[in-house]
Amino acid sequence: MATRIFDIIISLAGIVILLPALVAVILLIGLTSGSPIFFRQTRVGKGGRTFILFKFRSMVHSPRARTESFAPGRRDRITSVGRILRTYKIDEWPQLFNVLKGDMSIVGPRPEVEEWTRAYPERWEAILRVKPGITDPASIYYLKEEDMLSRAQDPVKRYRDAILPSKLAIYEEYIRSRSFLGDIKVIMRTLTSVLKI
Repeated sequence: MATRIFDIIISLAGIVILLPALVAVILLIGLTSGSPIFFRQTRVGKGGRTFILFKFRSMVHSPRARTESFAPGRRDRITSVGRILRTYKIDEWPQLFNVLKGDMSIVGPRPEVEEWTRAYPERWEAILRVKPGITDPASIYYLKEEDMLSRAQDPVKRYRDAILPSKLAIYEEYIRSRSFLGDIKVIMRTLTSVLKI
């Protein structure tokens, strides 16, 4: 209950504080690449329940985007505005509404598409006992994951065999040691890391 109250307070405060910037980004995307403004995709949440995750659209629109998996390291569809949004994680801001709705927490393991939750299913079963989050220690560690994958000879293999198992280990450690104070530290580390980019 305490975590849910914290999530509601932080997400509401974030939406209010960022409202002028949110409107500016909406206008910028609309003027430079048209609609849709938001990217919506089905992700797997707590207990294996699926939900629609929201982001600002940073790529050329694909009608299949809601159901198709992401292509690790692929940058050819990223728009000029999207490149900036992704660099500073601005594209993630709409997930504050996911938090407010109750699908996500501010801090928790990042939600994946179903394809990647079928990899290492026993490990995912334990991880999906908690709500996914906007940020977590793995998000900080892999802040430049896209750069790493773009340089890989086989990005999909690199993600499946190296990066995803590493993330799962970080998620597992986070769940074992999670605390309110720890979540505050994760939020502060995330803000600091993004501002340093």
